[in-house]
Amino acid sequence: MNSKELEQRLIDFAVQIIELTKTNTNNFAGNHLSGQIIKSSTSAPLNYGEARSAESSNDFIHKMQIVLKELRETFVNLKIIFGAKLNSNIKLLEYLLRENDELIAIFVKSIETSKNRRNQKS
Repeated sequence: MNSKELEQRLIDFAVQIIELTKTNTNNFAGNHLSGQIIKSSTSAPLNYGEARSAESSNDFIHKMQIVLKELRETFVNLKIIFGAKLNSNIKLLEYLLRENDELIAIFVKSIETSKNRRNQKS
């Protein structure tokens, strides 16, 4: 997967999260977590766009770590929404949890690879 495809995958993921939140329960918890998960899931592709134009390998790694942090926050939010039954679309929730997990794995590996390359140059 190239960088443009990964960016599109992050965008698609964020759009699906937004669609999910439209059907969260309309109560304090549902509204609060909807706001939180929209922020973290949309932050991931935005920060990845920044990483793609990083000024150095350290800058790239730092921005990729921000993406990873936002993806992990999104994952925890999804688990809370699922566990608290704040959304009845179980099929979509399960899909988003799997997709989120795969995206986390991609970024963990990418950061690891980038750090190894940076250290080899030193």
